[in-house]
Amino acid sequence: MRSPIVRRSCRSAALAVGAFVVLAACTTATSESGAPSGESPQDQPTVQSTAPVFAGDDLKTKWPEIKHVVIVMQENRSFDHMFGTFPGADGATVGWDHGQRRPLTHLAHQRIPDVPHCWVCATTDYNHGAMDGFNQDPVSDQYAYTQLHRADEPNYWSWASRYTLADHFFSAERGPSYANHLYAISGQSAGAHDNPSRHKVLGSLTWGCDSPPQEKVRVVDEHGDASWVRPCFDIPTIEDRLRDADVPWSYYAATSTQPGYVWSAFSSIKPVFYGKAWKRHVFPVDQVTRDIDAGSLASVSWIMPRFQLSDHPGSNFCYGENWATQVIDTIMKSPAWRSTAIFLTWDEWGGFYDHVKPPTVDHFGYGFRVPLIVLSPYAKQGYVDHRTGEFDSMLRFIEENWGLAPLTSRDANAPSLANAFDFSQTPTKPDPLPLRTDCVGPKWTITG
Repeated sequence: MRSPIVRRSCRSAALAVGAFVVLAACTTATSESGAPSGESPQDQPTVQSTAPVFAGDDLKTKWPEIKHVVIVMQENRSFDHMFGTFPGADGATVGWDHGQRRPLTHLAHQRIPDVPHCWVCATTDYNHGAMDGFNQDPVSDQYAYTQLHRADEPNYWSWASRYTLADHFFSAERGPSYANHLYAISGQSAGAHDNPSRHKVLGSLTWGCDSPPQEKVRVVDEHGDASWVRPCFDIPTIEDRLRDADVPWSYYAATSTQPGYVWSAFSSIKPVFYGKAWKRHVFPVDQVTRDIDAGSLASVSWIMPRFQLSDHPGSNFCYGENWATQVIDTIMKSPAWRSTAIFLTWDEWGGFYDHVKPPTVDHFGYGFRVPLIVLSPYAKQGYVDHRTGEFDSMLRFIEENWGLAPLTSRDANAPSLANAFDFSQTPTKPDPLPLRTDCVGPKWTITG
């Protein structure tokens, strides 16, 4: 196995202390670390402060032009909410509210309250395919039928205009964040439909193997039987495939003391969390631009934001867009850009209206439409991709590019994203964008 060149690193075993309450539906979680019985303290995960410098460009890939795949996943926005007015896209400016036509009004505020987006909420929104149940309470009545305009998301809009915007791209699961983040690394959710919710612990910042023992998630097996279990699973993930093929990878997310750690999906994968991979491949997201600048962009990378910079309602959308801009600008300015494919997407619909009925492929999904912007020197320019795709399509792209076996039937049968690329075109030059200067107010608000 190829040994990466590793810069000097330090370890931190600091875990969350004290109470912290964040958004209940898709943002709260824990941080007390407790190894399962039989695990010794030295087996418990630590945080490595510096990512290794990888050399993976010599690996053979299906598409020789692509040596790096980067998945940047923001939070909780539907396609119609963000790009319903985008020229040439399958967007809507009028929705349906319990059988009545309702205009999608302009959302001028950069920071709004959370909109209901649980599993049951999704079932209500879907309403047997009528797509008209999004008005569920006073908050959703005010915000679910809103949409952003070009001036509200200038950088996202600019990238969508210059590169490829997919307008029939769906989250993997018809529910909130937890299951969808698991799908993004494993092609399944271990049977979970919803976020961990039973016996929530005040101050908990995690939905993973370090959750307090009483915190549980409801899972459904292949027979339809449900049970409540700890959110710590031994299931195959893309980590297994990448490790066996010696493909360098990194996963960047909030640390265990930061809001947004709930989206660190590998914290729910027991072999990773308690194995060597956690300290070798899972890193604090705050260091990602530094690592890219230092030449440490792995062959495959996931980049998940801290809550404050995630676009999740409760946080300020403007600051979230600026964070995504900083990450993508840094890649564009690096030598890695010439061989990179960036998939910028949002983890689920967040309770916002969307008019397209998602296909039903199994009991879990697809979920509602979310935007996908494909940025690469070889992404089709100014192109709206109307073909169907979903989160497992990103896994399939990785698997196809490096010749990896699929994990489940979902990623094996996922629609391809290859249509977003034109490898015969003249490579697009990088076009880093300026940060927005119109962000108003605090970055986020803690709510109970």
